[in-house]
Amino acid sequence: MKLKQNVGLIILAAGASLRYGASKQLLSFNGETFLRRIVRESLESVCQPIVAVFGADARNLSRHVDEFAVHTIQNDDWKKGMGTSISVGMEKLLEIDEEVAGAVITVCDQPFVTSDVINGLVQNFNETQALIVASRYAETLGVPALFSRRLFSDLRALKNSGGAKELIKRFSAETVAINFSEGAIDIDTPKDFRRLKTNLLNVE
Repeated sequence: MKLKQNVGLIILAAGASLRYGASKQLLSFNGETFLRRIVRESLESVCQPIVAVFGADARNLSRHVDEFAVHTIQNDDWKKGMGTSISVGMEKLLEIDEEVAGAVITVCDQPFVTSDVINGLVQNFNETQALIVASRYAETLGVPALFSRRLFSDLRALKNSGGAKELIKRFSAETVAINFSEGAIDIDTPKDFRRLKTNLLNVE
């Protein structure tokens, strides 16, 4: 896909995975950790630059992506919620490329996010110039989602747990949705992870 405008990408990986009881970012799925997988898929997409935001266990997590051409930053306020990680990630993204036209926000615990999914967001943005291009799944809109430069000040102002969904709801009339049914699969608890692995074995 030919990129009309440069679009960056922010990986949110700052949470402590309290509901899971261990670092979800380092869970192994299909032979690689969730963290390495989303970093690899992001780098295989058309997006540049790529920023990974760490918080809890930042030093350990950053070691797992040292080999990749991804920029990392620590969110010291990660306990205050996902909004703070988006804000920190945006600051870093604009420090690297102040002319970037949009930013994709994605997370570690949606195991079926691929470079094709990310590129689909970018292609739709190129075609529509929408304020937001969000993923549709489980009767909701969410991440991964692409936000136009026109919302960068709003992204940088996020300071709580509302995160990207807060803006998607606020600007729903100006949001374009693309179907991503597998986006409903996210891993919050050990039961979720066991179900994911069981379903994968059944498919195989």
